[in-house]
Amino acid sequence: MSGVSQRLLRKRVVLWGLGIGASGVALLLLFVGYVYLLVIPSLPTLEALTDYRPKIPLRVYTADNALIGEFGEEHRNFVPIKQMPDVMKKALLAAEDAHFYEHGAIDPKGVVRALAADVVSLSFKQGAGTITMQVAREFFLTRQKFLFRKLIEILLSYRIEAALSKDQILELYMNQMYLGEHTYGFGSASQVYFGKPIAEVTLAEAAMLAGLPQGPSKNNPIVNPKRANQRQQHILAHMHDLGWITDAQFAQAAQEAVRVKTGGQVFSTHAEYAAELVRQQIYKQFKDDAYTHGYIVYTTLSKAAQDAAYDAVRRNVIEYDHRHGYRGPEATIDLPTGEQEREDAIDEALGDHPASDNLLPAVVLAASPKQVRAELASGETIEIGGDGLRFAAAGLGVNVAEQKRIRPGALIRVSQDGKGKWSISQLPEVAAAFVSIDADDGAYKALVGGFDFNLNKFDHVSQAWRQPGSSFKPFVYSAALEKGFSPGTLINDVPLTVTTAESGGPLWQPQNDEPFENRPVTLRYALAKSMNVPAVRILRAITPAYAQPYVTRFGFDPAKQPQNLTMALGTGSVTPLQMAGAYAIFANGGFQIPPYLVQKVVDIHGTVISETKPTHAGQESERAIDPRNAFIMDSLLHQVVVSGTGAAATQKLGRPDLAGKTGTTSDAVDGWFAGYSGNLVAVSWMGYDDPKSLGSREFGATLALPAWIDFMRVALKGKPIFQRAAPDGVVQNDGDWMYSEFVAQGAVKSLAMDEAPATDNSGNATPAPVAPAPGAPPGNPPSPANPPPANDSERQKAIDMFKNG
Repeated sequence: MSGVSQRLLRKRVVLWGLGIGASGVALLLLFVGYVYLLVIPSLPTLEALTDYRPKIPLRVYTADNALIGEFGEEHRNFVPIKQMPDVMKKALLAAEDAHFYEHGAIDPKGVVRALAADVVSLSFKQGAGTITMQVAREFFLTRQKFLFRKLIEILLSYRIEAALSKDQILELYMNQMYLGEHTYGFGSASQVYFGKPIAEVTLAEAAMLAGLPQGPSKNNPIVNPKRANQRQQHILAHMHDLGWITDAQFAQAAQEAVRVKTGGQVFSTHAEYAAELVRQQIYKQFKDDAYTHGYIVYTTLSKAAQDAAYDAVRRNVIEYDHRHGYRGPEATIDLPTGEQEREDAIDEALGDHPASDNLLPAVVLAASPKQVRAELASGETIEIGGDGLRFAAAGLGVNVAEQKRIRPGALIRVSQDGKGKWSISQLPEVAAAFVSIDADDGAYKALVGGFDFNLNKFDHVSQAWRQPGSSFKPFVYSAALEKGFSPGTLINDVPLTVTTAESGGPLWQPQNDEPFENRPVTLRYALAKSMNVPAVRILRAITPAYAQPYVTRFGFDPAKQPQNLTMALGTGSVTPLQMAGAYAIFANGGFQIPPYLVQKVVDIHGTVISETKPTHAGQESERAIDPRNAFIMDSLLHQVVVSGTGAAATQKLGRPDLAGKTGTTSDAVDGWFAGYSGNLVAVSWMGYDDPKSLGSREFGATLALPAWIDFMRVALKGKPIFQRAAPDGVVQNDGDWMYSEFVAQGAVKSLAMDEAPATDNSGNATPAPVAPAPGAPPGNPPSPANPPPANDSERQKAIDMFKNG
């Protein structure tokens, strides 16, 4: 090529270069102008960051700060950066942005690396995201990866870095990011995955949590433990390479067996029914804001009392259920021969039958009368033998009905004792309720609305309308005291025929649980023995027309109490909560105090939004019954637990300040015990949701009283004996208490003394008149006339229940 040609070529190249350069400059200027004139003005404001208001769920606590409920779509527990443990911060930085505190909004090396990969692949899918960029994306952008969005992300990141400190940015990240299992932020994730506050996580646990932002599902230790462990090990190695942990720390954390909770969020105290009542109340007040504004509700519940009530209900319901035999497996599946298909079938069956606290579902792999081998939801295979098979032995015999037979593929329930031994059990079908309140101010101390909230959300404490049976008798007796009756009034225990007009139905001949004593008995003795006919006679004397409105002062709905003589036997309808409030009136000296559950509500900043100002017993405006009435009724109810149907309470607890009443409805459809010690009132109930007999040998003393005793054993521990002083206006007359104005006149000294006694098969009557009880010093209830015979069935069954307790 000639020199002229070469010069022309060079000139053209230069011109082309200048043209390309000029075009590039022009494009750059256009791009810069576009960014400054159009993009930057359209960027969102940073108010969502500078005025960060995370969606914090509604949380419910006991009075002593035990978390019992959390409600909201996003489980989040905001943790200030200064309270975030250093090991958690370092693990996260090693996983996401090791040089976060060294670079600005972007990491130049990372951006170049990501852009190069994008250009080569023409995919524009590389992240190159610093923590600041991830915050920008999380708050303002979608997760789609394309070039223009990356530009917006970078611009926002610079704005964020200019407005916030590095610590503030990291705080936003660690509280906002989604980490799987409906959990947002590391403070909540540590609770959900490990059951502990973030301040207590180990290095190994922190590394596992740090792997979640990149893949909340892929690296989830519950869903994919193998992948989660791989990611954890990678993060630990990177922390070691960075010099942030020592060789020893690395080795220890790499070998640590991290225990991951598999049942989701579980609270240490079971108070699900109470938490649900609170949720309904707070939602009614705040609507949908209740679930996002971080309201904190403190209830009146005591953790110790709630735990005691829950344990008492569970233990005694299971004991009742075991008394009535094994019903058979919950389900039966065919086990495929292929290993993977077999595991899938087992997993599906176990997933359809969630655990109920310590009653775990298991699929039987092999079964014989001497041993059962079964697989748990955790994948563990267990072996059950010896005493562990005793309850279900009827399902392991030779000639067993198919629906009751335990064979491979049977889905059973198992439980493990404190020594690690497994046994076969079953889910009870019977329902139960337990509620305890403070008689002084109405504060709930414990509330258990059923055996398992997740199996049956119906709250039997506040929603179950049931017949109270004999536990209603004290309110009829209370009414009788106002009509001149006293504990020493003699009532003839002989057969009674009630006319159609009086019974509200057909001709009625009420019966006692025991044969007629064919003699006069004191009112005190009749209540202690829970005798039916004397109760009907008392109501007949004072009339249902007087008694029905009278019992409303205890909080009962008059429309649900029959205005006929059957009311004496508790044929109306009440809830356990109503019964607790009613017995509280006897306990507190005669005042009707409304029960309350919510102590106070505070916002996310700790400002009190609302606080309950309870009414206290002693304010005469709240008086329901005469203090003398409450005192004498307390004396009568104390007798029940000393020598009557509730005698097991005093025998087992060994306290002289107990009072209460058993209740068993017709055919033992409902079993009750309602009682108190001092100002602590508790009501226990058991029955089927579809009402049916609990068993011909079951009574309130065997169904409900054991749970009441178990609860009181814990709740009264260390509490002094309660001394109750006699009020003005009561005197001792013929050895028992009486209103002073009835001593001279108006007292009902006897009832139905001229009626014929019952006869035996030969027509022989065996009347045995009895004198009133001998005198007793003021303040101490006298013994009933002629104590009940030692072989009394209800009392003896109650005592027998506790011989091995």
